[in-house]
Amino acid sequence: MALIETALTPDTLVLSSPGHGSVSVPLAQNLKPQACETRSVVIWKDTVTADDCGDESAAWLSDFLGLPCRLVHTGATYARPVPAHKVPSTFDLRLSAGHEVSFADGFPFLVIAEESLADLNARLAAPLPMNRFRPNLVVAGGAPYAEDSWGRFRIGGLVFHGATRCGRCVVTTTDPLTAERAQEPLRTLVTYRRDAEGSVMFGRNLIHETKTGRLTAGDTVELL
Repeated sequence: MALIETALTPDTLVLSSPGHGSVSVPLAQNLKPQACETRSVVIWKDTVTADDCGDESAAWLSDFLGLPCRLVHTGATYARPVPAHKVPSTFDLRLSAGHEVSFADGFPFLVIAEESLADLNARLAAPLPMNRFRPNLVVAGGAPYAEDSWGRFRIGGLVFHGATRCGRCVVTTTDPLTAERAQEPLRTLVTYRRDAEGSVMFGRNLIHETKTGRLTAGDTVELL
């Protein structure tokens, strides 16, 4: 899937890959709710209802990946609240009502500091780009791994709570440009970023207290 390229037009999401052509998927806001077939989708231990994107995208993806699959998106009937046991103790549980997680592993946001990546890259034979770790938010100006201890903080008009450090999996060893896998960065991270349970930690998962708002590149991070 790393080799699938995406592009947005005003009306569609375009999926493409060299040698495999492309397929255009209508954006959800351009579809009538009754026009979408719903499907039951399992994400780890959660079962949710999602809207199917149609047979054309399913056929293109199935051919590219070599297995039968469907493309789905969150719709009007989708509901996957942040689990109570994942909410940090600093977070008022009443504020978590209505906070949804999409198809991510378990949290709506992931933050990583540029200094944390720089510290890791100083230990690697070949540096890695930030996109290898897929954060939503990238911050700068602090010490390496300062985000590990962040509790409640504000970026722009949104307030976040640090939930847990992010345990990293083998996907971080996949080069998104070639889909080739190697041993790094996990081989190096395990030497100094392993927790008591044996998980390799890099980045911090977040829950948002403010339900709506706008983030802009260059916004200040304010610890509360």
